[in-house]
Amino acid sequence: MIDKLELLLALAKERHFGRAAEVCGVTQPTMSTGLKQLEEILGVMLVQRGSRFQGFTPEGERALDWARRIVGDARAMRDEINGLKHQLSGEIRIAAIPTVLGMVAALTTPFRARHPEVRFSIRSTTSSEVLGLLENLEVDAGLTYIENEPIGKVRTIPLYNESYRLLTAPDAMFGDRETVTWTEVGQVPLCLLTPDMQNRRIIDRALRSVGAEATPTLTSNSLLVLFTHVKTGRWASVMPAKLAETLGLSDTVRSIPIVDPDVNYSIGMVIPQRDPMTPLIAALVNVAREVAPTLQL
Repeated sequence: MIDKLELLLALAKERHFGRAAEVCGVTQPTMSTGLKQLEEILGVMLVQRGSRFQGFTPEGERALDWARRIVGDARAMRDEINGLKHQLSGEIRIAAIPTVLGMVAALTTPFRARHPEVRFSIRSTTSSEVLGLLENLEVDAGLTYIENEPIGKVRTIPLYNESYRLLTAPDAMFGDRETVTWTEVGQVPLCLLTPDMQNRRIIDRALRSVGAEATPTLTSNSLLVLFTHVKTGRWASVMPAKLAETLGLSDTVRSIPIVDPDVNYSIGMVIPQRDPMTPLIAALVNVAREVAPTLQL
């Protein structure tokens, strides 16, 4: 049954019979047979069939919810039993929004010091993708905003509050200021993240609250692209304070706190709402809770 549910999950992820079979390491006929056997066991049709994948029936969608729960519990059981036999080992898959990538090492480094047999895989994604990957069991934990937009049925571990800075050249507009207001930020041509990023939506919302609008001269889904432009001394951007601190500043860049209003959003770890947690995730949560006080500016 577990193997057949794994096939169902792979099909939900790939939306294609051939690719799903390849991911599962089986032939397409074997996969089709497994899905049909699952339908026979449950007594309902799960997949809308044609020359290609057409989606799931309503019963199939409900079965997917159960499959995620059952397969997740089965994996947790295997991990816990293996953890009892040996020291912690395996891989932890983490999805993180771009603005927190600079602090991931603050979690992974102390974790590896305690559990050297554990490997990490880090993916940079949008906040909505974090939740989708977590729901589909493609990652084990996420690092994202935990209070700004709906995050679904997950367990949250707060890490730090994100505040914002204007990164600009000392000789640019407002570059000699100790603080700058959001109204003033609205007067600066900025390079910003793309609108699909929650950080960009936060900045847009802060500007609209004071009657201003962002006028980006450059947009990118990569913070590295934004930061390298700012470092030339000819561009400005709005970035989280902790990220600016992590990336490091130069003589050509100042990091100026943005006030009036003060804007803060909580960043945290999200994990599946499942008990008991796997030993790997339980250990990761323990490290996150220990590290959190050191992450506050």
